[in-house]
Amino acid sequence: MRKRYSLLINGKDHLLGQRTWIMGILNVTPDSFSDGGLYFEKEKAISRGLELVAEGADIIDVGGESTRPGSEPIPVREELRRVIPVISSLRKETDALISVDTIKSEVAEAAIEAGADIINDISSFCFDSGMASLAAQKEVAVILMHMKGIPKTMQMNPSYKDLLGEIKSFLQEKLEIARVSGIKKEKIIIDPGIGFGKNPNDNLTLLNNLPFLEELERPILVGISRKSFIGNILNSPPQERIEGTIASAIMSIIRGTHILRVHDVSTVKRAVLVAEAILNENFRSNPEN
Repeated sequence: MRKRYSLLINGKDHLLGQRTWIMGILNVTPDSFSDGGLYFEKEKAISRGLELVAEGADIIDVGGESTRPGSEPIPVREELRRVIPVISSLRKETDALISVDTIKSEVAEAAIEAGADIINDISSFCFDSGMASLAAQKEVAVILMHMKGIPKTMQMNPSYKDLLGEIKSFLQEKLEIARVSGIKKEKIIIDPGIGFGKNPNDNLTLLNNLPFLEELERPILVGISRKSFIGNILNSPPQERIEGTIASAIMSIIRGTHILRVHDVSTVKRAVLVAEAILNENFRSNPEN
């Protein structure tokens, strides 16, 4: 049975665990590993964001800087130019939650002012010391992810003496930093960081052992969509990994995941609805209820 946790966003208390939330990926970048360039133009990005909501996304995750393995950082000014107009426009068009995928507090602050509800910081405050205090001051929710190294070098032979133990300790440390900074525990989501400083077997071990994070008592998000470990298994490029993404999503739910971060929202959500009906032994004729 998946554990249930309270998640406080904008003063509203959400109970995560009753059903799986879907986070739709919106990369406003020219170089993301799977969809780089598709939504780089503002109008295309806005249209895609609204499409994700129509497909059933609970959260739109807007990112302006690619964090694929080997990627280079971009200037703050360029990241702001990419994401802020998109977030501002989406906020006017939808009540869906919006997260900003950034490691820079300056970008996060501007995104919050534009209407973002969540900071998705893949560095968990490591790259910008001002991020934790900003989240506390603005009283927004945060996603804290484990990553070993930096995007440019993280996949150069990553190794662990104790994979599960090291990741749990890292996230425990970041939860404590969040607490000391004034971020309420009910505003935090944790992410083991699939593909971020892990080899293919590490990713499989993480997904098969997600209950190791239950001790941290926070909802779990996983980003498995079109990832390279799926490509390695199927010997397929990113755009041909939907079956592997669905299989990984369903296994993640069985192992306790609360939020799935995916590109193919509609397809994954339909698979999740069937899987949850089986797991809960509960037929629902109207999947929106």
